[in-house]
Amino acid sequence: MTPVDLRSDTVTKPTAPMREAMAAAEVGDDVYGEDPTVRALEAEVAERFGHEAALFTPSGTMANQLALQVLVPRGGELLCDAGAHVVTYESGAAAAYGGISTRTWPAAGADLDPEVVAAMVRPAGFHMVPTAAVAVEQTHLRGGGAVFPLATLRALRRMADEAGVGLHCDGARIWHAHVADGVPLAEYGQLFDTLAVCLSKGLGAPVGSLLVSSAARIAQARALRARMGGGMRQVGILAAAGRYALGHHLDRLADDHARAARLAEALAPYGVVDPASVRTNVVLLDLTKAALDAPALVVAARERGVLAGALGPRLARLVTHLDVDDAGVERACQVLSAILADAGGGTGAPR
Repeated sequence: MTPVDLRSDTVTKPTAPMREAMAAAEVGDDVYGEDPTVRALEAEVAERFGHEAALFTPSGTMANQLALQVLVPRGGELLCDAGAHVVTYESGAAAAYGGISTRTWPAAGADLDPEVVAAMVRPAGFHMVPTAAVAVEQTHLRGGGAVFPLATLRALRRMADEAGVGLHCDGARIWHAHVADGVPLAEYGQLFDTLAVCLSKGLGAPVGSLLVSSAARIAQARALRARMGGGMRQVGILAAAGRYALGHHLDRLADDHARAARLAEALAPYGVVDPASVRTNVVLLDLTKAALDAPALVVAARERGVLAGALGPRLARLVTHLDVDDAGVERACQVLSAILADAGGGTGAPR
């Protein structure tokens, strides 16, 4: 039996129509700027977010790091939360490649006080590292796919303008925030100087992210991309998958959100998740009070045909996506409920 893979929304396989679009893609040498499918994808994404330009990159990490390098000069400082992807999962790239110093506020998912962030901004001065930019994550991975409210982001934009610092959005799953809250992508776009958006998380494309910003910053980022080995040739084959995903897989993210809510509802009786905290396609299981830890849960679930992820000793993650249907979610509910019940968690019965 095929496992129900809930480790991440990056595990999806291209659909048959997406493969057809890839096979039929018109291509050229993108290093020479001659791939029409890449150019069309970049123009489309820039327009969706109301910016002048976009740059196709092979990964979200590269898109994020290019954004940070165009906003923060070497020796400058980036502020973000302690659980942010740019400082947690990107192999120290900001320091290694950008010469960027980072300072963080305590991680609280998609929650922050702009006044607290404002108080952290350091001006240039005697031996101080000046703050050049602030980064936020929408949706927030380690916050359980939580969504920053629009009012919070607007306040953060005002703070950035007053402090004279840049504002970056790691929008790997900003599509989910757009679907969950109904905020237009262009409204998100006008709040940020740079955005990094991913096509392979949730949307079902096999690879690819884009950096979105002004034409001047994108020109600078294109040169930096080449330095980092990100220049690609007939990459329209991949860009075609992204264009297909945007045209066919965006609105259906609501299905993933509903399936994540179903998982949370089924597992809530075991005291590991509050269904009200699940807004998008990520379900975090807090095993602090459970009789088994996250690695043990992952192993037990794998043995029964459900794949989950561990974000820490007592924190497990489930992510719904294009390749998990209602039947797969129900199977996962039954398996995980049985494991938690066997471990003596909560008061719920397996279902």
